[in-house]
Amino acid sequence: MKTGGQLIVEALEANGTDRIFCVPGESYLAVLDALHDSSIRTIVCRQEGGAAMMADCQGRLTGKPGICFVTRGPGATNASAGVHIAMQDSVPMILFIGQVASHAKEREAFQEVDYKRFFGDITKWVVEIDDAARIPEFVTRAFAVATSGRPGPVVISLPEDMLTSEVEAPQALPHTPVETRPGEAELDALQMLLANARRPFVILGGTRWNEEAVAHMRSIAETWSLPVGCSFRRQMLFDHLHANYAGDVGIGINPKLAERIKQADVVLLLGGRLGEMPSSDYTLLKSPYPDQALVHVHADAGELGRVYRPTIAINASPAAFVEAFARRKPAAKPSWAAETEKAHAAYLEWSTPPQTGPGSVQMGPIMDYLGKVLPEDAILTNGAGNYATWVHRFYRTRRFGTQAAPTSGSMGYGTPAAVAAKSLFPDRTVVAFAGDGCFLMNGQEFATAVQYDLPIIVIVVNNGIYGTIRMHQEREYPSRVVATTLKNPDFAALARSYGGHGETVEKTADFAPAFERARASGKPAIIEIRLDPEAITPTRTLTQIRDKA
Repeated sequence: MKTGGQLIVEALEANGTDRIFCVPGESYLAVLDALHDSSIRTIVCRQEGGAAMMADCQGRLTGKPGICFVTRGPGATNASAGVHIAMQDSVPMILFIGQVASHAKEREAFQEVDYKRFFGDITKWVVEIDDAARIPEFVTRAFAVATSGRPGPVVISLPEDMLTSEVEAPQALPHTPVETRPGEAELDALQMLLANARRPFVILGGTRWNEEAVAHMRSIAETWSLPVGCSFRRQMLFDHLHANYAGDVGIGINPKLAERIKQADVVLLLGGRLGEMPSSDYTLLKSPYPDQALVHVHADAGELGRVYRPTIAINASPAAFVEAFARRKPAAKPSWAAETEKAHAAYLEWSTPPQTGPGSVQMGPIMDYLGKVLPEDAILTNGAGNYATWVHRFYRTRRFGTQAAPTSGSMGYGTPAAVAAKSLFPDRTVVAFAGDGCFLMNGQEFATAVQYDLPIIVIVVNNGIYGTIRMHQEREYPSRVVATTLKNPDFAALARSYGGHGETVEKTADFAPAFERARASGKPAIIEIRLDPEAITPTRTLTQIRDKA
């Protein structure tokens, strides 16, 4: 006889869980007690949204479900921000929620929420376990659902009395991974389409990639001389300095790259959905009928034909597809090789940062410096805001597994993601980027980094405004500023108050020595860059945006 709490932990162990992220609650004390005797590492966080984002980051970087535990009511609703990220970003994650006791349900008991209704549209599956004997079944199924097809989040509700009940239950077994592979007829059709193409283009995106798959994709690009772009915040899928890389298909896309995609006669969309942001509001590929011949490869059949009608639809995971297509060779040398060279040259020009701009701190030289000193396996994380443009456009990513950023555009992601990344890969450099507004949405998780001796470096780009909103505000309602101005703390002093290392950068030349001191400190560190709010984008100032409105 075992308690529900013990069965939960045993099922997690059976499915290979090595750590969980949580904010404790009395509603699932039985699980916490079972974790006391488990090899699973328990990382306690400061707010449920941060904990859920850490679980998302683990799923994003490993391909295995990140695990998060929170308590009922406000604990669960706080965690919903991370659940929404995992859903939109196709990341495997399982959120366990302590629930009110069975006898109190349907009475609007203390902190009671109907989780099937609350999470129904932002998860793949929501279930409440009423019988502890079914825990092995439901947890194994949760791992299968979270990882199969298009990965995503699963929510499991755990009534408090169920967790303390003692039952006999079968021994938990690991889930069986499901792989979807392309058919030979589909590969033949793609090969024929490429043989007759003049201006093909490849867009990589989505999840269910690994290092081997990325290597296969590189080989395919070389064999077929294909120009390759990476979808919004999926830059780690292709080496940016490879001769076939054409750039980031995301927000603020290089106009030359956008035109190249529009003029392509064949687009191979591999692994991603090409949603609103990477498609430039469905203008690169027209929905529902693209001008280009579209070959859409996706692990979930439900995504094929959902937004775009493909010429060829291939229901396969990215890893399975590239493994199969890497064996295919062109019958003749592709005619578009020179265009691929031009695409890479255009990327190199576009990704060279400006060296001047308003104010005494220039982000261009700072990005140049980071590109030189960071190792190729460094992990960069960020949330959302105009500051992220400097990272996505000018940092040249070289390797898989080095990026964690929400395609859903959620602010507050960078710091908790960095904590998770450093806990997973303690020997690698982890740098989080955040704006001043972005950081303070989940900056409390810097305390988690301090508690667990995780020496992340958080670069806070402080311009004293909600920059993206101010930019749109000045464009749409020039000089009518409301609700976008911020008064901030001294972020370096805040870092020191937590027990970390703090630096303040007020001149460009200050950054390099500040960064080296932060690295040498061996502590979690915050480097505050005090950026002139006029430097709202790499190429335009707020005044220019206002005057053009």
